[in-house]
Amino acid sequence: MGSYVLFQNFFDSDTWMEFGLSQARFRYRAVAVGGTFDILHVGHEILLAKAFELGELVFVGVTGDRLVSELNKDHPVRTFTVRRRNLRQLLKARGWLKRARITELKDSFGPAIRRRRLEAIVVSEETRANGLRVNRLRRNRGLNPLRLYVVRMVRADDGKVLSDSRIRRGEVNPRGSLKKRDRARIP
Repeated sequence: MGSYVLFQNFFDSDTWMEFGLSQARFRYRAVAVGGTFDILHVGHEILLAKAFELGELVFVGVTGDRLVSELNKDHPVRTFTVRRRNLRQLLKARGWLKRARITELKDSFGPAIRRRRLEAIVVSEETRANGLRVNRLRRNRGLNPLRLYVVRMVRADDGKVLSDSRIRRGEVNPRGSLKKRDRARIP
């Protein structure tokens, strides 16, 4: 959390261009994306890929442990520390880590409703309503609404949505492939 505070001061300053950030290759300077990111799967990778395609700097909100407990998930969720570590590993493997600012989400909206210089937000079909709420809250605070990008939900081989819950139940793997015992059930 401490690195976020340091970054907050840097990002809100008018001298951020002096640090080598430019908009030359990206549509936006700063984009937000968020999620629980429990079991990282291809759906998460696509969501993150869209955010990093659009923004030079990406605020990645990861649901904090307290907020996870309020979500009443039907399965256990790894701790914030583990989920953040795994996310960092994925971002590093894709070459995105230096452009990411991982923040702990203590509420459903995080920095997306406070950051003046954010320009876009990437959400899934499942969380589109949250993206719309972010923009209502931003307007109420006198901030410009964010450009909303909605990424389609990834479907597993059986046509059903890929999710952490399905992976935990052993129905599919993180790539969306059915486990061998389920392959025989597909007509």
